[in-house]
Amino acid sequence: MVTHLFAGVAGFLLIFVVLFDAFETVVLPRRVTRRFRLTALFYRMTWRPWRWLGRHVHKVRRRESFLSYYGPSSLIILLGLWAMALVFGFGLIEWSFGSKVQTLYGPVSIWDDIYLSGTTFFTIGLGDVAPHATASRVIVFFEGALGLGFLGTIIGYLPVIYSSFSQREVAISLLDARAGSPPTAAELLIRYAREKDLDSLSELLHDWERWAAELLESHLSYPVLAYFRSQHDNESWLAALTTILDASSLIISGIDCAAKHQAELTFAMSRHALVDLAQVFNIEPVGDGERLPPESMEKLRDLLLREGVSFSCRGKSECELEWLREQYEPYVKGLAERFLLTLPPFYTEKKKKDNWQSSAWKQKGSATSQQPEFVRQEYHL
Repeated sequence: MVTHLFAGVAGFLLIFVVLFDAFETVVLPRRVTRRFRLTALFYRMTWRPWRWLGRHVHKVRRRESFLSYYGPSSLIILLGLWAMALVFGFGLIEWSFGSKVQTLYGPVSIWDDIYLSGTTFFTIGLGDVAPHATASRVIVFFEGALGLGFLGTIIGYLPVIYSSFSQREVAISLLDARAGSPPTAAELLIRYAREKDLDSLSELLHDWERWAAELLESHLSYPVLAYFRSQHDNESWLAALTTILDASSLIISGIDCAAKHQAELTFAMSRHALVDLAQVFNIEPVGDGERLPPESMEKLRDLLLREGVSFSCRGKSECELEWLREQYEPYVKGLAERFLLTLPPFYTEKKKKDNWQSSAWKQKGSATSQQPEFVRQEYHL
């Protein structure tokens, strides 16, 4: 009797915990600060071995392909675990009432209760195991209604998650033609300077301020999106956000243009997104490593000046740039280490092709070679 009572209470608690966890993960549109959650435990236990395996894949393309399977498959596995836990919970409740079921296969055991629970939850209704008491019928009725509603609700929210992912990736793809592949802050500034249009950076930074706010909202509501990889191996949501922060820092500290105020707003929003995401995933800032050492700073300054960007970051301005970098670099390093993402440099010494130029057709040289020289120069071909 005590064992049956304990099983009934355990089954009820399991159902409650799973339903509440699913509600917080999929339906609730806000950050959950509670430390213990089934979903968080699931991702900690599964991502670590997956990331460990990914580290041992040396080719970048294969590693990114391997890691890209984790985000979508984790949603499917998590849904299956929720469903199995609910089936097991209802099976325990059924068993706690004394297994009031009929079966065609002889003596009734707890596995028959769990089997009945499974066929009821997934609305299969085979009929080989059926309830024959009022309490069992009530349990079966509620489980059938809950199973239908649970699966419909969770599956119905999947398009919302993928819609947020698509919106995130659109801006990342647009950055390709503006900041190169992978994107860098220097390339972004240089391409705008070539068009004598640095002041129009204000419009671009305004769009990325909104993008950072949308990233914060979507990734706080659906943290699984952070595990979704971008379409190209040299792109990621973290690399794009880092590039915008780098460019905003350079504009604020040493570039005299009309976009300075907007750069401050974009920097503040992007930093906010980074800090909150680091808190959600319980990631401590990483202070090791220098993304822009003094010798690289001189090369960056010479590169920008040579390409027509009036960058005069010395003395007080250089200290301001260093201070700005300290506000976000420890967080992007921590996030990059957790999600196994590559951070972009401030600049690249060797000119690299944009992603559209590295396709199979472009590698054959059939398209670019047929373009006039002035066309290739104007459109960076």
